[in-house]
Amino acid sequence: MAARSRILPLVAGAGVLGGGYYLYTAGGDPKVAKKEIEHDATAAGNRLKGNDYSAKEAQKQGEEWAQKAGSKIDSSVEDARKKLDEADAVITKKAREAEAKASQFAHNTMAQAQESAKETRKDASASIDKFDKTVERKASEAKNGIASWFGFK
Repeated sequence: MAARSRILPLVAGAGVLGGGYYLYTAGGDPKVAKKEIEHDATAAGNRLKGNDYSAKEAQKQGEEWAQKAGSKIDSSVEDARKKLDEADAVITKKAREAEAKASQFAHNTMAQAQESAKETRKDASASIDKFDKTVERKASEAKNGIASWFGFK
């Protein structure tokens, strides 16, 4: 019995020291200390059962995550490129349509200007011809009037 009486205070003292360590590292918060104890106990149990995650397994898991992230990034980049190509096609189409409309407008405006110039020339020629005829008629009348002064008919 004497041996048991020595072991109990030793185990209790180790438990208090261990608990004190976790309480100290948790900054005095018992809930955080409890979670740290549970985490360390789970990790120790996994090591004893052979479920310890080694650096190789962690690296493998990291590579898998990196591969998944890389494929998502590649997919996002591809989607962005497709959308950019679609937008470029729409912009090109709209630019061509605008260019065709501008060309048609310029053609129509030029045709209207030529038609207007043609009509203006026609009107000007008619006015000049009318003025010419009036001047000739008046000149003829004036000539006859002056000739009649001198007795010529």
